[in-house]
Amino acid sequence: MGKYEGDARRLLDLVGGTANIKAVTHCMTRMRFVLVDPKQTDEPAIEEIASVKGIFTQAGQFQVIIGNDVAEFYKDFTAISGIEGVSKDEAKAAAKSNQNVAQKIMGTLGEIFAPIIPALICGGLILGFRNVIGEINFFTDSGAFDLANGTKSLADISQFWAGTYSFLWLIGEAVFHMLPVGICWSITRKMGTTQILGIVLGLTLVSPQLLNGFSVASTPAKDIPVWDFGFAKVQMIGYQGQVIAAMMAAFVLVYLERFFRKHCPEVVSMIVVPLCSLLPAVVIAHTVVGPIGWKIGDWIASAVYAGLFSPVRVLFAAVFGLLYAPVVMTGLHHMTNAIDTQLVTQYGGTALWPMIALSNIAQGSAVVGMAFLQEKNERAQQVNVPALISCYLGVTEPALFGVNLKYHFPLICGMIGSASAAMISVGLGVEATSIGVGGLPGILSIKPQFWGVFLLAMLTAVVVPFVLTVAVGRRKLTAVDRFGKEPAVAAVAEPLAVSGTAVASVAAPASEPTADQSAAPTELTAILDGTVIPIDQVPDDVFSKRIVGDGVAFEPTGTTVLAPADATVSVVMADTGHACGLKLTNGLELLIHVGIDTVSMGGDGFQLHVKAGDTVRRGDPLITFDPTKIKAAGHPTTTMLIVTGEGGAENVTMHSGFTAIAGETPVITWK
Repeated sequence: MGKYEGDARRLLDLVGGTANIKAVTHCMTRMRFVLVDPKQTDEPAIEEIASVKGIFTQAGQFQVIIGNDVAEFYKDFTAISGIEGVSKDEAKAAAKSNQNVAQKIMGTLGEIFAPIIPALICGGLILGFRNVIGEINFFTDSGAFDLANGTKSLADISQFWAGTYSFLWLIGEAVFHMLPVGICWSITRKMGTTQILGIVLGLTLVSPQLLNGFSVASTPAKDIPVWDFGFAKVQMIGYQGQVIAAMMAAFVLVYLERFFRKHCPEVVSMIVVPLCSLLPAVVIAHTVVGPIGWKIGDWIASAVYAGLFSPVRVLFAAVFGLLYAPVVMTGLHHMTNAIDTQLVTQYGGTALWPMIALSNIAQGSAVVGMAFLQEKNERAQQVNVPALISCYLGVTEPALFGVNLKYHFPLICGMIGSASAAMISVGLGVEATSIGVGGLPGILSIKPQFWGVFLLAMLTAVVVPFVLTVAVGRRKLTAVDRFGKEPAVAAVAEPLAVSGTAVASVAAPASEPTADQSAAPTELTAILDGTVIPIDQVPDDVFSKRIVGDGVAFEPTGTTVLAPADATVSVVMADTGHACGLKLTNGLELLIHVGIDTVSMGGDGFQLHVKAGDTVRRGDPLITFDPTKIKAAGHPTTTMLIVTGEGGAENVTMHSGFTAIAGETPVITWK
């Protein structure tokens, strides 16, 4: 047994014994458990174990922070417990068993929409801008600027803006009208089936041969084209912008492919499986899934129409305001256009559209609350800011799928704010002249006599979700969510928490430095060209709070990390290449970590030049990285040099606030 036998045996007992462990793995600094019953753990006692630096639970895993020696601890633990370690994917799969049905559904939705979020954000911003220049009448017929009496938009009076308005529809149509293509692709990708078949299925749902899904509600039944098979007719309806129909069709394809791949001989599978999977899936999509989707939409439309004229319209407004955002996520909200059109035709205005605009504002305000809470989380802000802008301009999908659904509670806070604002709007009789721009510009479509009341409703839609989101978020959000990194103690080389930790290629403990090495150093030089900053300015709670040690950080201008002193390479993250540990001749232990949360990149953009056990000299290359790829993946390039064990060094001093030259400028010194 190794030196951690006693601590490992005690940890096994305190996590509930072998019978309470479903799976165990480790990463650069942590033991990760999937437990049968997490309540059986004695957390205070675990934190008292000498080799344990901290504990926390995330994504269904109970995580125990060990540090650089986690590989040796892991060996002792598995030897004592008799439990065989598993891969990170197996651990993640086991962790899902600790989630309830709602969590699993939400998790699946999140995994489906995660790859689509960048397109939704881009499309939302573009459509929001397009609405401003082409849908809002800022000008009179004479060309004078007049918000109250304007009859022409910027696109109406300028050929340049008219061309821009038309051109930008290319992207808007590709993102939102063709959304079923992305959904079908994402589901086949997640489920591990043939992605190109998913893309083809999605294309059949939005083919130009079909009646555009956005036009179905306003097209008389007799004018809808059909496929006539003699014995049956099938309406040629497209599903542009539809989510439920696309998801149902994609899952039909997935399970058909799995069935035929399992039962088809390998010699003919290349022909039989795609044909027997795709053809029935397309038929089912247009004969079963599509009609069911439209029936659901018709039911919702009828309920909304009846509710607007009922004696309990304020109650209806509360329900509609509460549920509109979830309806948007299904793609069924497009059916409300038909109701609005009918209300305008019959009564000269619509009370429905103002509630829709207020729902946009409320969901955007929930994102503003998240942006406030995640002010220091640079990665989250890259989603929050564009999402709230597009939401305030009337396109809610980026906010809904990119932020609010991800964290759950902002969605609910936005729904409550929307319901409150809708009650004010309907209760006081607010009407719009027609369908207009959603979000904040929505006031321009409101009849002028209702502007004062609608401003009050807008204020409600801004304040209530923001206040609720901030209040709830301060209790529910972890340090990872707020600051971009895991709470309590994941050692420096390990931003593996968010994506669920790799079973790191961690080498055995390094051998002691040899006698012919140079004398013990008294300083560490810069590991990168760039600006040296204090560790407490790092945009990562684990580093900035010195949980795993003190040190300095670099905002790099160079791309190759150099050894700060003569040392032995004690540990590397060979799978990801983003971090390594060093041990100096005086026993001082260091950790070098490139970027924040860069483990999720899976090694893309990183090249290790050393392996565990290597001896390096000051200035030798350790890691080369591509800052463009790191930034494109949404991560800061801030690189940390951390002292994780003082060893023989005394009076260690950290130096920062200047520009350093790699391999030359001293940044950490001691006597």
